Amino acid sequence: MYPRSADMGLGVPFNIASYGLLTYTIAHVCDLVPGDFIHVLGRPMFIAIMSGQAPAGAASETAEAFSNFEDQSREEEYRFLCVVASDFKLIGYEKIEMKMGV
Repeated sequence: MYPRSADMGLGVPFNIASYGLLTYTIAHVCDLVPGDFIHVLGRPMFIAIMSGQAPAGAASETAEAFSNFEDQSREEEYRFLCVVASDFKLIGYEKIEMKMGV
């Protein structure tokens, strides 16, 4: 994925999670093994309202572990349009507390 601009506070984490889940879901429905999700930033942006709101360790060189999810679907085969949120369980998610700028 290559967004023209990228909100580093909430946009990038949301994009990684949502497109990663979409990639996994499509692979699962097509009976394939998902590959890598590559996210390249066009123009990273740090919005002024985010000043002082960075999560602890955000500026560190050590990355936090990514969250993961588990497929909870009960059907062997299901179609893409039948996928619902309860089909997945989010594991190891650390909430990011930030104000939204509009």
